[in-house]
Amino acid sequence: MFSKDLHNKIKLAIKQGRVEWQRHALARMMERGLSREAVKQALLTGTVIEEYPDYKPFPGLLVLGWDHGLPVHVVCAFAEASGYCFVITAYRPDLDHFEQDFRKRKN
Repeated sequence: MFSKDLHNKIKLAIKQGRVEWQRHALARMMERGLSREAVKQALLTGTVIEEYPDYKPFPGLLVLGWDHGLPVHVVCAFAEASGYCFVITAYRPDLDHFEQDFRKRKN
């Protein structure tokens, strides 16, 4: 399955310290009170809820994780050639846009 394989590669990249933090992600994380450690933990222990196989320049995922009991969504991409995970953005999902389990977008 695409997302499981990609998610495992992303987890390995994080464990090996191969993480690139996009400027947008760092700015949004600061605004939203999310630490790098919280985002890494969300990626390591979270669940893939959306996949973006055609995301450019690299395929990506939306992962749901938890930080101190609060939901965290992380959008990331993976560069196969370098083995790096790119954190695109991270945020706390809200019930205006997501169902109560924070796994599915509202229509």
